[in-house]
Amino acid sequence: MAVAPHADLVTLVNPRSSVAEAYRTLRTNIQLSSLDGPIKSLLVTSAGADEGKSTTLANLAVTFAQAGTRTLLVDCDLRRPSLHTLFGSGNEVGLTSMLLAEGGPNAAVATAVEGLELLPSGPPPPNPLEILASQRFAALVERLRGGADLVLFDCPPALAVSDAAVLSRQVDAVLLVASAGKTKRDHAARVRQQLDRAGARVLGVVLANARVDASVYSYYG
Repeated sequence: MAVAPHADLVTLVNPRSSVAEAYRTLRTNIQLSSLDGPIKSLLVTSAGADEGKSTTLANLAVTFAQAGTRTLLVDCDLRRPSLHTLFGSGNEVGLTSMLLAEGGPNAAVATAVEGLELLPSGPPPPNPLEILASQRFAALVERLRGGADLVLFDCPPALAVSDAAVLSRQVDAVLLVASAGKTKRDHAARVRQQLDRAGARVLGVVLANARVDASVYSYYG
């Protein structure tokens, strides 16, 4: 039985909306920023919890797939995974399962969007940071990169745990999501400093939950 798209997947639920168009604009900006250095893997994080990073990443993944990019969405938030909920899939098997069965079959599942696959987090491990910093995980990242045009990684908030700094060394670029009216300026600055120290290539900041000026997008109805 088909699962209806989650309401937060506005690029599927309401693709003609101004919000969906904003996600497509974000996709274009990422593509333009990679003209001199192709981006095949991208990490998205935020300063704190509930600032919109997972929703932003999921909608971004949809727009890339809709544009013909073979996209793999990976949930590396091993503490509070949410991508499987957004896409209505199970989480019994996923990233951690592949790490335990080194060289085993790919646990990614198809989504309702052609060209978009999801690799859920899988069973929660007792030591998430140690797993993400392991050589086995680094090898898995390379394996996943070889099976898609673009691999998008979701990870925990950067100020809560060190996962984002560790993962940023294994991807081509990083996006920081900030929530309008919630994310504190000094918190965002601290995350940027952390990522800079890790040697990450930070593409920029995405402002989520901002009030939309209807006049800007009136062309789209």
